[in-house]
Amino acid sequence: MTDETCQWQGWREATERALYGPGGFYLRPEGPAGHFRTSVHASPLFAAAVARLLGEVAEELGTDGVDLVDVGAGRGELLAGVLAATAGSGLTVRAYAVERAARPDGLDPRIVWTDRPPAGVRGLLFANEWLDNVPVDVAEADAAGTARYVEVRADGAERLGGPVSGPDAEWLARWWPLREPGARAEIGRPRDEAWAAAVSSLAAGRAVAVDYAHVRDARPPFGTLTGFRAGREVPPVPDGSCDLTSHVALDACAAAVASAGDADGPVSQREALRALGVSGGRPPIALASTDPAAYVRALSTAGEAAELTARGGLGDFLWLTRRVPAAGD
Repeated sequence: MTDETCQWQGWREATERALYGPGGFYLRPEGPAGHFRTSVHASPLFAAAVARLLGEVAEELGTDGVDLVDVGAGRGELLAGVLAATAGSGLTVRAYAVERAARPDGLDPRIVWTDRPPAGVRGLLFANEWLDNVPVDVAEADAAGTARYVEVRADGAERLGGPVSGPDAEWLARWWPLREPGARAEIGRPRDEAWAAAVSSLAAGRAVAVDYAHVRDARPPFGTLTGFRAGREVPPVPDGSCDLTSHVALDACAAAVASAGDADGPVSQREALRALGVSGGRPPIALASTDPAAYVRALSTAGEAAELTARGGLGDFLWLTRRVPAAGD
């Protein structure tokens, strides 16, 4: 093995290098869509729902010119879909893609490409499957019950390192206590901080995080760290060959911005999308006789909506919303 593959690191450092370092997984030209399917890729209904949400925010702000910030924008697919969905609506959308990869060729020139959320935004900040890729350390309770950092090599081999201490230990004690030997947790403190920084960029409007997530009363006993490559789940190996992801302690993220405004959720994607008009209900069978083509189109739309809201799938994502009032409100 090379010196690099022999090096032991915490999972946070190893993930940062594997996803965002030179040649990292998320900097590749094919982008996330080349390896897994998100709600954005599943159906244009998702972008249309976000467009309706953006319209609600614009109405709350009393404006027809509104900002839309997509954090973890991939290759700009969601923003392109929202701009298409709002065409002719009378709404002027200032679109910002926040992504660490380079701007893709052929992207709509109206979309501003940046590596961090712009300050002073008035509108909607939307983070779909972003927080799960913010690198975090992993902890495991040893035979004596002491929480220790899990160290990893580039080939995926693991060992236990030193005891978890300082703010990380405080976070575990509050949000994900390890109660028996062998129990594991992802230490979500960097995600809390990332979410707080994103929300702070809003001058007014709403910030929404959407992710596979869990809350304190239902933490998985052995964590959720895994890998994805070419549409398949694979062992998490931090060598740049696969995505590295783990579910988000979304209640901890919510608490990290408790002073920034009013919170909604977390609620399931199934509930959130239905409130935005996305339903998986089948069209009336009578339509097949009166307008067969319309029936086929409606049936296709219902199938896409059903995928976005399905139990055991995309419908189980959690949505967390933070409403940020304008100064003086």
